[in-house]
Amino acid sequence: MARGVIPVTGVNRSGVLLPNPTTGDAINKHTVENNGRVVLLVENTGSTVARTVSFHLARTVDGFSVTPRTVSVSAGDTKACGPFNPNDYGDDLLVDVDNAELKITAIRV
Repeated sequence: MARGVIPVTGVNRSGVLLPNPTTGDAINKHTVENNGRVVLLVENTGSTVARTVSFHLARTVDGFSVTPRTVSVSAGDTKACGPFNPNDYGDDLLVDVDNAELKITAIRV
C-alpha cells in the first residue's frame, strides 16, 4: 500500500508561514523526502493520552531490519524530531503514527 506523502516546507532567513499539518494516518502511514536537514514537528491534539510516532531506519544489521526509533508525545504537546541522517534513515523517511490525533509538519532547515 502506498504511503501518504508529507510535504516539506523550506525555512529561510525571513522565516516561513507553516502550512496546515498533515493528519496522522495509522493505517497507510507516511513518507517524507529526507536530505538530512528535515525536522518534523509532531503535535498531539488529544487531551488525555500520550501518542507515539516511529521513524524507520533504512539500515540493516546482518541483514535484519533495525527497530524503529519511537518518540512519545504527551497529550496537548508538540515535539520537534530530527534531523534524520539519510545514511541511517534513507532518502525517503518512513514515518508511522499510532493515532490520527498526531499532526505532522515537515520543515527543511
